[in-house]
Amino acid sequence: MSLSCINKGGSQSLIRLPVSPRLEVEKVFYGSLLRSLACWQARPGDIVTVCDPHGKFFRARLTRLTPSEARLVVFSPLSFPPESFLRIDLFQALPQRERFELILEKATEIGVSRIIPFSCRRSITVTERDARQRKSHRWPEVVLRAAKQCRRGTIPELLPVLPWQEALAEAGAAKAVFVFSEREESRRLRDAAAAVSSVRHAALWIGPEGGFTEEEITEMELAGFVAVSLGGRILRTETAAVAGMVMIQHMLGDLG
Repeated sequence: MSLSCINKGGSQSLIRLPVSPRLEVEKVFYGSLLRSLACWQARPGDIVTVCDPHGKFFRARLTRLTPSEARLVVFSPLSFPPESFLRIDLFQALPQRERFELILEKATEIGVSRIIPFSCRRSITVTERDARQRKSHRWPEVVLRAAKQCRRGTIPELLPVLPWQEALAEAGAAKAVFVFSEREESRRLRDAAAAVSSVRHAALWIGPEGGFTEEEITEMELAGFVAVSLGGRILRTETAAVAGMVMIQHMLGDLG
């Protein structure tokens, strides 16, 4: 199962150069590179991250943009690639207030590939979230701003809010799926991650305030999810999301 993102993220947003660049030389580009620039809502004068055919990343200045061509000046190679070799899918039970926007921002900065909000028994719905003031329309913009700020090479894919069963099915593509559970007392995330150290596609499931129900836990176990603990303190949903993403990226990805 593969669902379309709602924010022009993923591979379509990677600005690919057809040839290795010469620094400080303005070049004209056409075709797919223009479509990638559109994903970033780029304007003349913007600084963007680009990738050459060998997978090396650079910073470049957009000097001119028309419907038929773009002119870029590549001026600086990046010492470290802005995209992790580890693909992380964050499944987040939809939280209240401004917490989800914080999660979106930090997930982008940490290097998550996809962000999938979902509804479950104890989470809220988009209708409830937008009852007083509509906020969900801002989510793609939050991700885009964060991706620009941290010099990402791609924009993380943001999926629409999925019902529980669809979210379970969507997680099946990952090779390892970790779910935080306050009831788990013996298996720490670090131990579970060490057991799958060669994995290059992992998913992290974060529950709502109040946690998952017994029925939901049973369904996740049947789906092959690995329940893990972050320790003796009970974390808020946004804290658990940030802590979990950092730990997975550190142990299996490119942080540290």
